[in-house]
Amino acid sequence: MNDLGEMRNFIVIHLKTILVDTALTRKRLPMSTVLANFAFRILNHSPMATLTRNITKGTNLMGKAELLLRLSVSRNLVVRLKTGLWMDPSRFDKGAFSLPKDPAARAEIRAIEDKLIDIERFLINLCEKTPADTLTKDFVVAQYDLFLHPKPEKKKRQPREPNFFDTFEDYIEKKNISEWRIRHLRVLKRALMRYELYVRANGRGRYKIKIDEFTVDDVNSFEKFLRSEHEIHEKYPEIYKVVPADTHTTRKKPKPQPKGDNTIIGLFGLMRAFYRWCREQELTTNDPFAKYNGKTTEVYGTPYYITLEERDRIADFDLSATPSLEVQRDIFIFQCLIGCRVSDLMAMTPASIINGAIEYMPQKTKGERSQVVRVPLNSRAKALVEKYAGRDDLNGKLFPFISSQKYNVAIKSRLSIRRVVVLLQYVSKYSPPNRTYTFLRIRLSVTNISLYIA
Repeated sequence: MNDLGEMRNFIVIHLKTILVDTALTRKRLPMSTVLANFAFRILNHSPMATLTRNITKGTNLMGKAELLLRLSVSRNLVVRLKTGLWMDPSRFDKGAFSLPKDPAARAEIRAIEDKLIDIERFLINLCEKTPADTLTKDFVVAQYDLFLHPKPEKKKRQPREPNFFDTFEDYIEKKNISEWRIRHLRVLKRALMRYELYVRANGRGRYKIKIDEFTVDDVNSFEKFLRSEHEIHEKYPEIYKVVPADTHTTRKKPKPQPKGDNTIIGLFGLMRAFYRWCREQELTTNDPFAKYNGKTTEVYGTPYYITLEERDRIADFDLSATPSLEVQRDIFIFQCLIGCRVSDLMAMTPASIINGAIEYMPQKTKGERSQVVRVPLNSRAKALVEKYAGRDDLNGKLFPFISSQKYNVAIKSRLSIRRVVVLLQYVSKYSPPNRTYTFLRIRLSVTNISLYIA
């Protein structure tokens, strides 16, 4: 401090600040406390401020005047501030408030005084905590404006409930599964999307499949939908324009076919696995299949296999009159010789043959058991490969394949073998006991061999 005058001003400012603080708390502090605060402020010397209360001379239409504050930090820093607080000017005199006897009017004056005290406390703290080189008029005005008009806090976005189908796609991407299983999962996904649209079309316009809310009732309803899709297609064709049942062709989409138990059991098996994964990932605790009482085990008929002699009879039969069927017969024989699934067969190329053997990785179990299968080719298999080598319609494949569906139809509809067998005391749910069947006709299929009683 340079001179006595500056010292005097400094002491006056500190004493006034202490008195303001005392007034703010509305407490009568002991002199010892006042002096202690005074000593603390002097020892921790920082820019201090004095506040002067005032009120406008003019009034608004309600007869009220606005309270004003004059903030003095130094000779060069004086800021005049509007408080936005309006009151009856007759109740304000020389910075003090006079309280009326009326309880409601008294409460109103008290509320205005409390708000003014909050403003004063903010300004004093601002001057105490801000370094002198930062404390400017623009800074004070900007901070004061933020105090009076704080920026609204950005509401934290509530985490969006995971979309069922987004989660389903996430499951497909993260699970190490084969292409075969991925295709079937997408079949299930499209069926669920159609089911959602079907429910909406039947009065529940905002229905959405939700992971946490899909119940056993929904499972049963979905099963009924799957069993009736061939009929629903006729009534709601627009659903199948949005989500077609078949995505393999750009031509006119085929109508959905009736689904049997095994198809539905297979789809539900995939859905169970999806929900099991969701629980493992702690996305849900829901298990809609916990109380499901429908069929859960696939049931297949008794398989009958053709003999080597029967295979050779099919292979050597003259089909020159129907070249297209001859091609499918040859592919079928090659499949019999190496024993693979149709999906693996149709993925084979000339490069799959290595040192006299066919090598491939089964697609259905690729994600579960990544193991290359090697099958040596016998003379008949090699002859079939050579027969079709170099043809223009191979498209890089080993044989001129058609779709698996058409391939299956061609084999079933045209190739058959008659075999005489005797079944003694054969009993089934469809026949009386002790009946003897002496003649069977075997019809060939690329996936199994079906028996038809002649």
